[in-house]
Amino acid sequence: MPSNFDFCESGKNVLAIEIDALTQLSRYINDNFSQACRLILQCKGKVVVMGMGKSGHIGKKIAATFASTGTPSFFVHPGEASHGDLGMVEKGDVVLAISNSGEASEILALIPVMKRLGISLITMTGKTSSTMAEVADIHLQITVPQEACPLALAPTSSTTATLVMGDAIAIALMQAKGFTAGDFALSHPGGALGRKLLLKLNDIMHTGSKLPMVGADRLIKDALLEVSEKGLGMTAIVDDNLQVIGIFTDGDLRRILDNRIDIHTQTIGEVMTKNPITVSPDMLAVDGLNLMEEKRKNGLLLCRDGRLVGALNMHDLLKAGVM
Repeated sequence: MPSNFDFCESGKNVLAIEIDALTQLSRYINDNFSQACRLILQCKGKVVVMGMGKSGHIGKKIAATFASTGTPSFFVHPGEASHGDLGMVEKGDVVLAISNSGEASEILALIPVMKRLGISLITMTGKTSSTMAEVADIHLQITVPQEACPLALAPTSSTTATLVMGDAIAIALMQAKGFTAGDFALSHPGGALGRKLLLKLNDIMHTGSKLPMVGADRLIKDALLEVSEKGLGMTAIVDDNLQVIGIFTDGDLRRILDNRIDIHTQTIGEVMTKNPITVSPDMLAVDGLNLMEEKRKNGLLLCRDGRLVGALNMHDLLKAGVM
């Protein structure tokens, strides 16, 4: 390797070649593309993606993108399909088979069986005269002017074009279905978006014996013990029917100490903050967080029909990944 080899220049050249390939790919967003989208949209089963080698790697990502944007899909390796995995494909499914050359023997061997089963076939190839292109119900062209590999051997521009064509189909279907952020969250419950759109306060609130509450006639020192034991930095003040009539927080403690109030003789009802903010446990956790930030509160009391059912603080939201 020459000591003065310009890695940056080489990298920029690759980008230029692949950008040009993608620019020209727009020519193939045509009637065939629309037909392929309609066929998938009307599919009563799943979209089964197949591909060998690098096309297989790209196919796995396309299947994953379909699945996460509202189009049920999975990847099947063509080689494994010939040895039993084709049983995963059923009538009513649509197969999306990928091969830049259009002559992948492992896929071609499966086509007669798929035709016999009445399975619709969409192929994605770089050659319109290939066998896979000719036998497909719908063919999508992904021809690129050149590979970014200077030897024209390693799939580079062609795999990028394939990936982008898959994204184009997935997003077109997503928009046609009216797929929403809420729908997306249902398939991503472990992600940040899922937590924001699905997690409710009742999923993380403290209940039962972990819920801090005392009666209004209890001494301040008893309320302080409740605050300390339950570890939420506050306690609810309730009546005999668990109706919330007040709250006492760490901030209130500083206030009464400044006023030299005797915690051993005065009741918590005399110093509590009356009519505190309460919310429904069905509120989304992210909305609860926004309310706490807006009102500058470190905790929330959760009620149904005025009765205390739960409580939480900022630390609970942090642990749940909402913040």
